[in-house]
Amino acid sequence: MQGIATSPSRAALYSPVASLMARQDWERLFADDIEAILELKRKHNAVILAHNYQTPEIFHCVSDIRGDSLALAREAQNLEQDVIIMAGVHFMAETVKLLNPTKTVLIPDALAGCSLAEGITAENVRTLRERHPGVPVVTYVNSSAAVKAETDVCCTSGNARRVVESLGVPEVIMIPDEFLARNIERETGIKMHTWSARCEVHERFTPQEIRQYRRMHGPLHIIAHPECSPDVVAEADHAGSTASMMDYIAEHKPEKVMLITECSMSDNLAVMHPKVDFIRPCNLCPHMKRITLKNIRQALETMSTEVTIPAELQEPARRSVERMLAIK
Repeated sequence: MQGIATSPSRAALYSPVASLMARQDWERLFADDIEAILELKRKHNAVILAHNYQTPEIFHCVSDIRGDSLALAREAQNLEQDVIIMAGVHFMAETVKLLNPTKTVLIPDALAGCSLAEGITAENVRTLRERHPGVPVVTYVNSSAAVKAETDVCCTSGNARRVVESLGVPEVIMIPDEFLARNIERETGIKMHTWSARCEVHERFTPQEIRQYRRMHGPLHIIAHPECSPDVVAEADHAGSTASMMDYIAEHKPEKVMLITECSMSDNLAVMHPKVDFIRPCNLCPHMKRITLKNIRQALETMSTEVTIPAELQEPARRSVERMLAIK
């Protein structure tokens, strides 16, 4: 006779975040929602994808697949569940829907946006093509489906250099993140025609701030996200996507590290690397923080908000994402 699956105990559910919060706070604020979400996932055959910037109670206690934009997009190609919850921002949910057109994709808060995605339109892309005829367009995944549909190939911060170099051309239109484009231009020597959009979290960091932290904390590994300005990246010991940050820490095992990115990244990595001292300059992404346990629970209870993409955008937008994923 087959055994009956049992739910994890509260102690087991709390264990991953025990180093970050008191048990009584976890019980009071999160435990009921976590248990409800786990049951609702079983009921609806649902899976939760969580970006690395989600808070620890989401990232460690209810998510099934975690990662940066590239990792989540790759995993999204192979999902078997009927319902997909994106614990991230809207463009990520759209990307998952493009790769899973027949599945139900939900975002717990439809207003979880992105300053980069909101910083450019499909019309802007067409204007850039007119200004630079014949130059391929590489679009950061932090963009709407409408913009992706006007694009030759997408990229993430984790594979931007590989995508750009794969084109074998001397110049590229790289949008919408001006700083990412400039950092890739410096790495590759390929001329970038850019757009003046920036991440509202990463543009706040300054070289002066980083130098001050070095003076305050002594020997310190500094890892910057490539959405930071080139001047900030130049001050860092390493620059890369959130996945690259994870790999760097796992490989180098620094005693003390500072991540120049969204706050929750350090919280989540501190659970994985308890011996590493994380210095935490805290810039929160207000859009990522719109996703909470409570609205994840509500999304599963009400099957909302469902992400849809206009029919005329689906094929061209999907094509630009699939071209990106085909580049190893």
